[in-house]
Amino acid sequence: MAKKDQTTDAAKEKDREKWMARFQVRLAMQPGVDRTVVLQAVKEVTTHCAETGEHPRSAFGDPDAYAVQTAARLVPSDRAARAGRHNSVVDALDSVRDAAGKIAGL
Repeated sequence: MAKKDQTTDAAKEKDREKWMARFQVRLAMQPGVDRTVVLQAVKEVTTHCAETGEHPRSAFGDPDAYAVQTAARLVPSDRAARAGRHNSVVDALDSVRDAAGKIAGL
């Protein structure tokens, strides 16, 4: 294999890895997503790309948008809603803690 081909292949592989890493992070941030959901989604993407030879961006588009779509498809709506409410409560408590710390001069 020519050196240029090796460089091109390495660049393509690095781009695939970046896409997959971003997808995983964004998916994990979605309400109600747990390890099982992430593993299932990664397996689906990896299998599809291995079978078709497509780059994940060509097959699935933007990793952020696909993470949102995947979470909506794989996470039951009641679990996502419950996780969203939990996150809202935690965010509110963090805000109160931060404000109290500023008032106390901490």
